[in-house]
Amino acid sequence: MKIVACYKCVLDEADIRADPVSRKPLTDRAKRKISEYDRNAIECAVSFAEALGGTSHVLTAGTSEAKSTLKDALSRGPDSAFFFQADAMVEADSAVVSRVLAGALRLIGEVDLVVCGEGSSDNYAQQVGPRVAQLLGMPVVTCVTQMNIEDAVARCERSLDDGVEVVEVSLPAVVTVLSSMNAPRLPGLKQILAASKKPVQDLSMSDVALSPADLLPRLRRVEMVGASSTRRNEKLTGSAAEMVAQLMEVLKQEELI
Repeated sequence: MKIVACYKCVLDEADIRADPVSRKPLTDRAKRKISEYDRNAIECAVSFAEALGGTSHVLTAGTSEAKSTLKDALSRGPDSAFFFQADAMVEADSAVVSRVLAGALRLIGEVDLVVCGEGSSDNYAQQVGPRVAQLLGMPVVTCVTQMNIEDAVARCERSLDDGVEVVEVSLPAVVTVLSSMNAPRLPGLKQILAASKKPVQDLSMSDVALSPADLLPRLRRVEMVGASSTRRNEKLTGSAAEMVAQLMEVLKQEELI
């Protein structure tokens, strides 16, 4: 089997701060990392390749800053990585990312299973997996928490709001996984050192059969500001009944009741 896990390079939210005046996010000191659910996707690809025999690979697209995550991704077990780099990816929406990934997967060829995280830890649009499947003409199963593969058929359990659904899909297929799918492995020193020796194939627009126009997003971010909160200290006096009446009045003024 050939299994490819797609992942996104995102800013580490722990490093993001908001300007106290403008509330604009300050990201100049934020490190890059693999999106949380995508770590589960990588673990899924590697574990099935190990169990069933075959190879696992990672695929990502982004600006030059995304390259810093390749070693981390490869230290988690994949045999190789594919990296599409373009400055235009900084503004990419789900449609652009899906076109790039689908083009790269066509280039890789003979892929039995494509694994994506259910959503990225920054936008969480939950669109890339289904879009990639549509572009490749593959079936897709989303919200997967358990999966077994036998005789080129994947039996998947999906976690839904109103219960659990079990479906079967013939490979090749695309699946998107939730965090409960598995526990991503923590690479040791040996795996980290070995990652630098694994092959990384850089991809260009011509490789994935795309033009600059294909990298133009349909969505445009107008503004992003940090959430703000204010605290008030209301002092209530009098008897218990009077304080209850005062509290009810405050809640009414704040339109909380």
